Amino acid sequence: MTGRRSGTIGSGAPRTRRSGPVTATVAAALLLVGCGGAASATRSTHPPATTTTTTVPPARRVPPGPPSDQRTLAVTDTISGPISPKSVASSSTGLIFAQNMMYRHSVTVYNSAGALVKTIPDSVTLSDFGVTGRPGVTQGAPVEAAFTPDSRYAYVSNYSMYGAGSGPEGSDSCTPQSAAAAGDTPSFVYRIDLHTLSVDQVIQVGLVPKVVAVTPDGKYLLVSNWCSWTLSVVDIATAKEVKEIPIGPYPRGIVVSPDSTKAYVAEMGGSAIHVIDLATLSDVAQIDVGRGPRALVMDPTGRYLYATLNQAGEVVKVDLTDDQVVGRVAVGEEPRSLAIATDGLTLYVVDYDDDNVKALRASDLSTLQTVPTGVHPIGVTYDDTTGDVWVAVYTGDILVLSGAPSP
Repeated sequence: MTGRRSGTIGSGAPRTRRSGPVTATVAAALLLVGCGGAASATRSTHPPATTTTTTVPPARRVPPGPPSDQRTLAVTDTISGPISPKSVASSSTGLIFAQNMMYRHSVTVYNSAGALVKTIPDSVTLSDFGVTGRPGVTQGAPVEAAFTPDSRYAYVSNYSMYGAGSGPEGSDSCTPQSAAAAGDTPSFVYRIDLHTLSVDQVIQVGLVPKVVAVTPDGKYLLVSNWCSWTLSVVDIATAKEVKEIPIGPYPRGIVVSPDSTKAYVAEMGGSAIHVIDLATLSDVAQIDVGRGPRALVMDPTGRYLYATLNQAGEVVKVDLTDDQVVGRVAVGEEPRSLAIATDGLTLYVVDYDDDNVKALRASDLSTLQTVPTGVHPIGVTYDDTTGDVWVAVYTGDILVLSGAPSP
């Protein structure tokens, strides 16, 4: 891919430029995630039932230092190499996953210091997991990742599958009918064991899955299927889809209430955020927020939801006590991904066409800072072990922004 900028990005301390991956052992990763030892991979789509957990998740941890809205971010590291990151996601235990789509057919895993821990290929032999009709080696195209509440596993969606028995590559412009006519086939979500950093389970979902989310109680995996226009609800204990809920054109962002009673799904082809009752697994309401809702996050209390509006170029704030929009701000051209600090005070939004990342104060959506990123920033995550912000730049870099106390 072309168009990568060179030179200093942002302000503050000079960055460290990596011309390629930094080798690190998986053993180092095990120390970081605090795991007790490697576990054997489960080679089945019918794994033993897992125990649902209600433990406070690692993602609720607040890093030491000043509050997030009192930090000034500067690019302190740029990670490059054989990557084309569509998204980045923090495990909340010192690992960052980057999903590199079909351009690299990999998930690259880094520690909080920016060292490459492992490159996980997206190649699997589906028959090893009990899948029939797709013989030989199949590749995926990793899009987004989400972690179980205890950060024991990661789930990674695949835009399309490539191999015998798989249909053609998916499309960003599709209907369920056009996708079926094109011969598209269901895709799979991979489960990655954070002990071994390898794929140990596959789950069939819909056509062109995008965002994945795990309910805080560990019961369900939720997957937005871009071309099926549905939300897949997967029972984590059985690794089976138990419901496919119609959403409308181009479902994408997903967020779940802290008590796991409701999920919120962005309908990017319209203007609604759908409210899903997780007790009945039904679509019970829609919140009209504006054109092209894409990414969703929620504050730690569960009262406020925030969304990027890709078409309108805005971020909106919704009070979930009455489902009313209580804040709206223009941020730039094609705002894409959104992250929130674990203290709930700061939002981080990437402007795809304006080539920057913005820090917004969550209370009033005012801009705290704008940092240039290079061409086409697309993903963002908050590392709650350090307070750093990681930005995926589609043209082939990952930026690490560290925060010092504001003067």
